[in-house]
Amino acid sequence: MPTLTSSPELARRTRLAGLLYLVIILAGLGAEIGLRGPLIDLDDAAGTARAILAAPGRFRLAIAADLVMALCDAGVAILLYLVFRAVAPGLALSAMVFRLIQTVLIATSLMALLMAWLVLTRADPPTGAATLALAFLDLHAHGYDLGLVFFGVNSLMMGALVWRSGLFAPAFGVGLSVAGLVYLVGSGLRLFAPDWSAAFTPAYGLTILAETAFCLRLLFQRSPA
Repeated sequence: MPTLTSSPELARRTRLAGLLYLVIILAGLGAEIGLRGPLIDLDDAAGTARAILAAPGRFRLAIAADLVMALCDAGVAILLYLVFRAVAPGLALSAMVFRLIQTVLIATSLMALLMAWLVLTRADPPTGAATLALAFLDLHAHGYDLGLVFFGVNSLMMGALVWRSGLFAPAFGVGLSVAGLVYLVGSGLRLFAPDWSAAFTPAYGLTILAETAFCLRLLFQRSPA
């Protein structure tokens, strides 16, 4: 079974992937939890509209952060393919494709956020604007979850690649595999059994832990002496 051998080029790619991964984590959590999330209540169209219109800069900054996240995600997909293709070329290529599909879906779903903003700021008369905007916000959330289905599959593949690489501790592979299962189950519940979704939400803490640990491991990859 092929394994990775550390080299200056591999170390550079690994560290760059780790840096972009860190930007993804910070931008993604910042946009969803710190910026946009507190403004949106999918059970209150009018209240959500008021909150967004009262903080336009914050809402648009969240969109910008998501765009940065998507751009970095494409870079990470390519870099991780270059790092792990020596382990299993077909599996590494498949992982890259699934991650890029996720990136495209998440980037495309940003159009729903922009439509919500346009509806709220340009509707004349404003009757029904809040309800329509909330529908676009809900569409964005579902688009995000659809993207995470593909990312869940990517995470399972990455877990196998990391486990087989010989360069990283197997625990990182296990962590990514667990994260992949959480994404698949969580998105499945959001899309097909939303009433059960809230109870599963704490499990996403495992994905943050696993991905942050792997990100830091990539970021601090040492070049061979």
